[in-house]
Parts: sequence; C-alpha cells; structure tokens
Amino acid sequence: MVVGLYRHQSRSSPRKRGSRGNTLGLVYWALDSRFRGNERNILTELRARPEWREPRKRLLLSGILAIVGLLASTPVIAAEPAEPSAAELIEGLLSGKASVGGPFELTDHTGRLRTDEDFRGKLVVLYFGYTSCPDVCPTELQAITLALDKLGAAADAVQPLFITVDPERDTPSRLSDFISSFDPRFVALTGTIPAIRKAALAYRVYFARPATAAANYPVDHTGFIYLLGADGRYFGFLPPGLAPDEIADAIRVRLRPE
Repeated sequence: MVVGLYRHQSRSSPRKRGSRGNTLGLVYWALDSRFRGNERNILTELRARPEWREPRKRLLLSGILAIVGLLASTPVIAAEPAEPSAAELIEGLLSGKASVGGPFELTDHTGRLRTDEDFRGKLVVLYFGYTSCPDVCPTELQAITLALDKLGAAADAVQPLFITVDPERDTPSRLSDFISSFDPRFVALTGTIPAIRKAALAYRVYFARPATAAANYPVDHTGFIYLLGADGRYFGFLPPGLAPDEIADAIRVRLRPE
C-alpha cells in the first residue's frame, strides 16, 4: 500500500489514536528542515535513530519511506493523466525535495470567497478530506480539535483549515453542517474541481474517486496534516494517526518565538 493513502472500502469504527506506533520523534523529523535538504540521505538518518531498534517503530519509519505501492484493484477517476501518481506525490513530500504549499482561492462554509492570504498572522493547521469520509477524516479532525483544546489560550494563535477533495458533493452548506462537529475555529473550504486540484497538488495531496455512478462513492486520498507559519510559509507535515497530545506538542513548538 502507499503509506498515508486511505482507501475507503467499507465503514468501520474510528481508529484508535496512535495505533500506528507514531512517536513525537517522528513528528520532529517531519518538521525538522535538517532532514529535508537534498544533501542528506533520509533513510540513513532514520536508520540511525533510536526508534529504528524497536520493531514496531522501525516498521513505521521504513514504511513511510517505502513509497512503492501501486493503486490497484479498483478503477478510479484520477485528476488528470499527466499529474503525478500517489507514490510520486508522497515521495516528494517525505523527501523534502519538492516544494509544498502555494496560493489558493476557494469558497468557505459560509459561502464567502477566501484566499490563503486571509489566514496570515496565525499558524495554520491544514487537512484535506471530505464530509462523506466514513472514519479517517472525522478521526483526524477530532484529534486536531482535542489538540487545540489542550493548547488552551495559545490555540487562539492557530487557524485550523479543512479543504475538501470532494467538491462535487461538498457544498458550503454541507461543509457547514460537517465542520460544526469540531473546533469552532475551523474554516472549511470547497471550490471548483480545477481549484481544488490546484490546491491539492500544491500540498502534494493525492485524491481520486472510483469510476462509478453510485451516489455514495468513496474518495481515496492522502491524509497528512500540514503546518504553515503565520507568513504562509510551509513548516512541515504530521503523519496520520497521531494522538492529540502529539499534535498539540508539535503545534506548541511552532508557536514559540524563533
């Protein structure tokens, strides 16, 4: 499988946070620019980490770098034939060799046109998903919500964003109903398919829907959390499945004055 890619084949109960064996050390690895330069061999760096000696954590760390799986078994409607594959997008994100982030112009859950510049001045916590997602998306958004709760007053300096990868179904009103279950600071965004595709590719997000006419179709998508500085600069990503405490700690680090 492609690590970080969720294929929704059936409804299941929400995942337990941290069930993948993620550690805060991995969060810092993901955020630390020292491990995102072209001059370093990331696999060598990971093998040198203490976590590599622990079987469960070694499995996670090696799996994150083993971006060799292919999407198979179910025909999907991808964005465009010329666009990079899921493996290419994730490999670019994890290696740090590809640029991440960029401008967007989308519509929020109140129907208001928003751009990335509207969120300057706060640390942005960004997640891509969709409202019909049976388990993963609600679980991740709830983890972000709990993380913000743990930050207390410091969370006022944070702006959580949710961008749909299912704009055909996720209208502003639908997003409004969905996002009301999470932190009230959340802003949910939708737009035209080209606008969503542009934003997703900027953040190395892969998404695709099955080639089916069924109204309840699932959307395969990658599920990383992105952190952006108050100036819009990309800080790094958090891997899927982190516990709220780990998310809160990663955010807290970035809220400290440099």
